[in-house]
Amino acid sequence: MRSDTVRAAAVQIAPDLSGRAGTIERVLNAITEAADKGAEFIVFPETFVPYYPYFSFVLPPVSQGAAHLKLYEEAVSVPSPETRAVADAARRRGVVVVLGINERDHGSLYNAQLIFDADGTLKLKRRKITPTYHERMVWGQGDGAGLKVVDTRVGRVGALACWEHYNPLARYALMAQNEEIHASHFPGSLVGPIFGEQIEVTMRHHALESACFVVNATGWLSEEQIAEIHPDPKLQKGLRDGCMTCIVSPEGRHLAEPLTEGEGMVIADLDMRLVTKRKRMMDSVGHYARPELLHLVHDMRPATPVRQILPSDDDDRENEFPTQREETADA
Repeated sequence: MRSDTVRAAAVQIAPDLSGRAGTIERVLNAITEAADKGAEFIVFPETFVPYYPYFSFVLPPVSQGAAHLKLYEEAVSVPSPETRAVADAARRRGVVVVLGINERDHGSLYNAQLIFDADGTLKLKRRKITPTYHERMVWGQGDGAGLKVVDTRVGRVGALACWEHYNPLARYALMAQNEEIHASHFPGSLVGPIFGEQIEVTMRHHALESACFVVNATGWLSEEQIAEIHPDPKLQKGLRDGCMTCIVSPEGRHLAEPLTEGEGMVIADLDMRLVTKRKRMMDSVGHYARPELLHLVHDMRPATPVRQILPSDDDDRENEFPTQREETADA
């Protein structure tokens, strides 16, 4: 039976820019540290494994080839030894883990979010539906099948990445499935201070509008890593600040001091009774909704470039669709 209180941890750490092995090690160490502090729900930054493609923000497309190919080589397949290692850690410590990865699916990369339940089960793999600006040179698009809330040991969990939160219909799709804890993440160390300010506004607003808890993790780059990504001091300015690791209640309040620089964790206890307390006043998908006036159509079919029709299906289709002669006769 789920407890009325869930301890959550939002992790702000730097990746290992050399590749996925080092970053996965950091993930596993952070799971251990957070669990030792009593955390039951742990969120990591956007595409943390192997690392966010910072190169795409500061390099012109003609110069990105080598860095993009390296990301292909270090990206994560699902399933893989890396995902199994995280699943094993979640099971051993009895924690729910939300991890951002660069997912490789044959010849394409995707911004993916993985939700592992406390028994190690991968409850959801979803892909960012629209990569943002420079990211479109790196990742493909996700689909509506990933806009899903899943039941976990700590409650109903949904997830979005970065500027997906600026798509109100994507957020509403999760709200309509009654998410109780929203896992979100951003790259961090990007754009500048204004990015962190925008993240805070967005996280607090979603918490209020959806009447759920928001656990948000942003990444971090050291000065050495920034210099490794690009040597130009002018461009390096775009790889600093922009961090807002935080945990927000359904009433829009920070439950702990946000982390805006350096590595660390934000840890807070979520009083799950606050979900009902907030929804009693304003339930955006219940008594405060007007579906006869406004409603969302959510296509949850997985997008695929090929739809295979087996021979037995052809037989059914011959009976399902009238021939041209039959159509003429009916007319």
